[in-house]
Amino acid sequence: MEETKGEQINSPFKKDLILREELAIQRTFLANQSTFLSFLRSSMYFLVAGLSVNKLIDGNEVVIFEYILFVISGLLLVVGIINYFRNHKKIKQSEIHIGDYKLKYEKVE
Repeated sequence: MEETKGEQINSPFKKDLILREELAIQRTFLANQSTFLSFLRSSMYFLVAGLSVNKLIDGNEVVIFEYILFVISGLLLVVGIINYFRNHKKIKQSEIHIGDYKLKYEKVE
């Protein structure tokens, strides 16, 4: 027997599963944002290191090291942005499946 989505929500057991899924999606959104902020923070650390290394050490080789730090900073920022939007898209796609399941543990009469 086929159940409609409205009939699925009437059971307290099913409401609890749907709520858990929604909360899991929200936790995943927050984790994705936290990961992006970590990439951003690391990128800024490398940027600041690149800016301050010139003041700490004198020499021609320091400029090369400074540019290396700038490149690493830019790469971290780009990778963080790509990672954020890729995961954001996957989370949005998985959000449509909330409540769209068949319970294996209930007997359908």
